[in-house]
Amino acid sequence: MPRTNKSAALRLQIATSNAIPPERIGRRILLIRGQKVMLDADLADLYEVDTKALTRAVRRNAERFPEDFMFQTTAEETDNLRRQFGTSSWGGRRYRPYAFTEQGVAMLSSVLRSPRAVQVNIAIMRAFVKLRQILASHRDLARRLDELESKYDEQFRAVFEAIRELMRPPEKSRRRIGFA
Repeated sequence: MPRTNKSAALRLQIATSNAIPPERIGRRILLIRGQKVMLDADLADLYEVDTKALTRAVRRNAERFPEDFMFQTTAEETDNLRRQFGTSSWGGRRYRPYAFTEQGVAMLSSVLRSPRAVQVNIAIMRAFVKLRQILASHRDLARRLDELESKYDEQFRAVFEAIRELMRPPEKSRRRIGFA
């Protein structure tokens, strides 16, 4: 019994010592094809494994990753990413990166079974949820602003006209200033 408590304590210590700041994850979530995704190299970095090992594990379990969980970027998307992040054309990758959606990242936890993978997946899921909440609050705020604008448009028309009047340049005066 004491041995079980020690291993649970050790796992808790590992989990808390390897906590990943949400900002570190949030910066790696990209918008590609209208979907929020993370690239294989970024995920491999977070999981502390080689990108090659991550993609190999994914390919061995290809049936777990349908198109809406993971897709390989097109040549044009890869070029855009390369320009965006300033990677060199002669070094680094020799293939187009894989992009994982939120569901694909969750599926990675069943493929990568290390304690680190579990903790990273938890942190990534929290980052996706937080991002979703932020986007929802912005949509709600924009909707409320549109409602207010349409509701009070007539009442503020006079204010807008007064502002436009103040913005007009003054009429030229015919009176000369100075010595004649």
